[in-house]
Amino acid sequence: MVLNNIEKLLEKYDNAETSLKEEAELRAYFESENVDAHLEHYRPMFQYFSQSQKEQYTKDVPLNTNKTRLYQWISVAAVAVLMVGFFIPNWGSEIKTLAEYTPEEQKMYLETKHALAMLSNTFNEGASSFGTLSLASENFNIGLEKASHITEFSEITNRLLKN
Repeated sequence: MVLNNIEKLLEKYDNAETSLKEEAELRAYFESENVDAHLEHYRPMFQYFSQSQKEQYTKDVPLNTNKTRLYQWISVAAVAVLMVGFFIPNWGSEIKTLAEYTPEEQKMYLETKHALAMLSNTFNEGASSFGTLSLASENFNIGLEKASHITEFSEITNRLLKN
């Protein structure tokens, strides 16, 4: 009866359905001297589990806290630099309108604005030509795929003609 119970527990153990109490019962059985011969191959596994529960890690784990403090101060310094960068350019200066600038500065502003608009238009035309280029590239790839079919057909035909 005990052997039948142990075999049922082993089946449950293999299916990961045992409780801790049942596993302790299995461990006690395999630590005893009267283990059946056909269950002897389970003995080393349960002995290993018993030994590994007694093992303890005794070495000290060093903690490097100096690096973390350095990184904390670096992040604080980075935030401080960003805050200074946001507030210094606008500190003490008022925003002027275009009318408050001299005529020469206004002319330079309008010329720059015109040049940037022209540059933007040129870039937009170039981007639209990329769409045409990608369409041509897709058509070229489709043609290459069809040409590979012709190559396969040619190889098969050559094999048939040789035989």
